[in-house]
Amino acid sequence: MQYAGEGFSLRALAFDDAELINRYEKTHRQHLQPWEPLRNDDYFILENARSRVQQQWESMQAGNAIFFLITDPDGNLQGRCSYTNIVRGAFQACNLGFSLAQAAQGQGLMKRSLEVTNRYCFEKMGLHRIMANHLPRNLKSQRLLQSLGFEQEGYARAYLKIAGVWEDHVLRALINPNEA
Repeated sequence: MQYAGEGFSLRALAFDDAELINRYEKTHRQHLQPWEPLRNDDYFILENARSRVQQQWESMQAGNAIFFLITDPDGNLQGRCSYTNIVRGAFQACNLGFSLAQAAQGQGLMKRSLEVTNRYCFEKMGLHRIMANHLPRNLKSQRLLQSLGFEQEGYARAYLKIAGVWEDHVLRALINPNEA
């Protein structure tokens, strides 16, 4: 899947994207740190990025996930979104995760990207539900998800270990509008 929008491009992860991913993760390490699991210095070694990209690629090939990269016109990685834990059968659902470079925030880039990728998951992959969770204090993610139609479905105590602390999360979901 490839998409070109106003001032950005969107495409599925490729097997040879490890250097691009590694550069993004190292450059934005401090900005992303409060919202992600603890990452030791080894996480940011290129060889480990290659291993993660290989695992993600294999997961895509197995139909268990899809990973998208958001790039600027010069090919620099500005953000990414992932649809993981894809479950078929009666559930037809997945989990959404996303991150955006600090300098790219406030421009509607992630919203435009998720509008495209959510539609892809519903129309091309046949999913019924996309679930996305956020820290209660992450108001940017809350506003983004609400603007995309994600409804709050619950609240989970000590849900994920973020930055070394078990954190509560707001649970949200978006139902395929063609099947609601």
